[in-house]
Amino acid sequence: MTKRALITGITGQDGSYLAELLLDKGYEVHGTYRRSSSPSFGRIEHILDSIELHQSDLSDQASLSNLINQVRPTEVYNLAAQSFVGTSWSQVVVTGDITGLGTARVLEAIRSVDSSIRFYQASSSEMFGLVHETPQRETTPLHPRSPYGVAKVYGHYLTINYRESYDMYACSGILFNHESPRRGLEFVTRKITMAAARIKLGLQNELRLGNLDAQRDWGFAGDYVEAMWMMLQQDKPEDFVISTGVTVRVGDFVNLAFQEVGLDPADYVVIDPKFYRPAEVDLLLGDCTKATGKLGWKPKTDVQQLAKMMVQSDLELAEREAYFTNKHSIHSFKVRTDKPSQVAA
Repeated sequence: MTKRALITGITGQDGSYLAELLLDKGYEVHGTYRRSSSPSFGRIEHILDSIELHQSDLSDQASLSNLINQVRPTEVYNLAAQSFVGTSWSQVVVTGDITGLGTARVLEAIRSVDSSIRFYQASSSEMFGLVHETPQRETTPLHPRSPYGVAKVYGHYLTINYRESYDMYACSGILFNHESPRRGLEFVTRKITMAAARIKLGLQNELRLGNLDAQRDWGFAGDYVEAMWMMLQQDKPEDFVISTGVTVRVGDFVNLAFQEVGLDPADYVVIDPKFYRPAEVDLLLGDCTKATGKLGWKPKTDVQQLAKMMVQSDLELAEREAYFTNKHSIHSFKVRTDKPSQVAA
């Protein structure tokens, strides 16, 4: 029997990598996307013919219930969210509704349609916030420091509650920072690697950042989605921390990215107070011992490989940008030089 998976947020970084993984494993893959004037399918364009997309919204209970009833998935991966920490301070209510209550709506849709469906919740290391111990593990107390972190805590505990109250196979992956060339440009790692590439090619003059001393446990999203799948293949549902166990300063990631293009970041990086968070998360470091022991999972990509991968990808994008910019400039120059002769004639 072919397994059928439904991925909320399939158009995002994690959703695209997970869809590829599940297709390789022979799944029938369905995914949701939000209605917008210009839906973005760039990350999944290469697999559009192999998956089935559904327009849905985590703020609409009826649409979710109808979708679960229509698709009847074997597994549901809830990856959709307002996922940018910085935005969560300016969009507190939206973040709570989508990232927090959205999880409740998905769980309730599963419970009401078919409680045997296996559910994965994308929890976050941001839930640890002001950390109570280092490294952070599954039993570490949660102390979120952003509206995003608070919303993720709600979804995390609700997943546990549905597991215990309704005997549902519902589990959470507490994923530490995971990046890739598909990461959104608003996230600091991608902001750094894209800036390094554009500065190298003369398309950008500086990189403005906030706290360079913040430390994060950075892994590769392609590795982490495998852990998501593994969690839903166990005999009983449990929550797992997924991390590399290595912490890196933001400033050190900057150094890795700029070294890749042969530049000195000191010549280009500007500290801008507007990029500091109202409440900073200074140190995140995960202990994935449980995942290694019970799932047999371990990260395959270290931060040096990750930075290199992202910079090389962004160099290709920047080279295309430079080509079209120069082409446009030449065209514009020709237009400007042609006009006087036309007037003179």
